[in-house]
Amino acid sequence: MLSTALDSSIINAAITQYWRVSVVELTTSTQSDVVELARAGSIQAGHVLAAEYQSAGRGRLARNFEAPKSTALLFSFYIEPQRSRDEWGWLPLLAGTSVAQVLSKYQAQVKWPNDILIKEKKVSGLIAEATDKGVVIGVGINVGMHTSELPVPTATSLLIEGERELTRNQLIAQFLEKFKENYTHWDQGSDEIAHAYQVLSATIGREVRVEYPDGRVEIALAKAIGNSGELILDNGSHVQAGDIVHLR
Repeated sequence: MLSTALDSSIINAAITQYWRVSVVELTTSTQSDVVELARAGSIQAGHVLAAEYQSAGRGRLARNFEAPKSTALLFSFYIEPQRSRDEWGWLPLLAGTSVAQVLSKYQAQVKWPNDILIKEKKVSGLIAEATDKGVVIGVGINVGMHTSELPVPTATSLLIEGERELTRNQLIAQFLEKFKENYTHWDQGSDEIAHAYQVLSATIGREVRVEYPDGRVEIALAKAIGNSGELILDNGSHVQAGDIVHLR
């Protein structure tokens, strides 16, 4: 069931008309494909591209994302927020919250900014890129991977966590509808997603080591999330980008 082929007709029948999902067997990266279309003005908000396999999948901080064919749910989608561009930093956190909510049966949590953890192991990651008019968000969820297929020992999959019945068609439909619900409220001015994120956060209240892209390292207590989605530490630092390591 977990590796049942993606089928755009099944997915589109299960979601609202805001979304338009297409599926490809192979691409370099769904994120690169959708970003290119968005920058060319060739798509509208609600466009979704899913792939059975990516030959050069992309993750946060210019990392690669690899998964054997049909073992992961890999897709990117385009939206055009109406809220101030200064607030778009919340969108990847909103997407991460939506993934965690869909995976609530596993007590999934969000590690700042948007990694999804089950029992402290990563099951999903996201990437977000702004274009002239909107944002492209890419999502990868480890669905049917066996232990030997995991990219790192600190990862997990829904299969490993005991899932047997859920299909990727069902999972992407559930995510898109949950994201749309959260996103619509947020885009209309509601900030209730901040509370939902904090409830699901595996980071807030913990001592963390921050590894910045420029090589700096900082250890402090993760205290809160700022108005732009940044992580606020108890020493006053506002972390915009970096790797977070939970220390306790």
